[in-house]
Amino acid sequence: RSAQEMKHMENISSLLQGERPRPDPSGEREAAAAAPGEQPWEMIMDKKHFKLWRRPIEGTHLYQYRVFGSYTDVTPRQFFNVQLDTEYRKKWDSLVIKLDVIERDLATGSEVIHWVTHFPYPMYSRDYVYVRRYSVDKENNLMVLVSRAVEHPSVPEDPEYVRVRTYESQMVIRPHKTFDENGFDYLLTYSDNPQTVFPRYCVSWMVSSG
Repeated sequence: RSAQEMKHMENISSLLQGERPRPDPSGEREAAAAAPGEQPWEMIMDKKHFKLWRRPIEGTHLYQYRVFGSYTDVTPRQFFNVQLDTEYRKKWDSLVIKLDVIERDLATGSEVIHWVTHFPYPMYSRDYVYVRRYSVDKENNLMVLVSRAVEHPSVPEDPEYVRVRTYESQMVIRPHKTFDENGFDYLLTYSDNPQTVFPRYCVSWMVSSG
């Protein structure tokens, strides 16, 4: 499915890389198309190397987001490794309070992560416990990283933080050439429930401005 979703983005990719002088509306509609029975994606940000869509999650005030972007001066492997490197994130992400690998499964490559992050004042900080798994698909020339919230006995709830129990993300990275040459596209699909009381229009403003 990851490979199929990246194929839906090929028209957008060629647009971002300057292969067409003008956008192809039919290609953009295809990129944001939803599966049968699912709500369509709504574009909320459209920049040269970054596009952002959203769609409401039924029965909630929340949205699921989809990001499509492109880099030309970084290798796919460098970008992929940065996503996985929890120690490095502590250095560049000033919002991190705690970010630790709780458990690893050497057989599958899965890791359980505990992540505590600052939220805007006056809200409490949020903490996530999630499992992530990654793979390098040489046959389809893709890198995939998926995460979802889990429960873990080693990380009970802390009254100082608000536990985020609903969270999932999927990132797909497609090199323009190879894993070790500059240039790639990435597709990130993401949703969580940070248990805020903001209405949708406030969340939309924060996402589009920040």
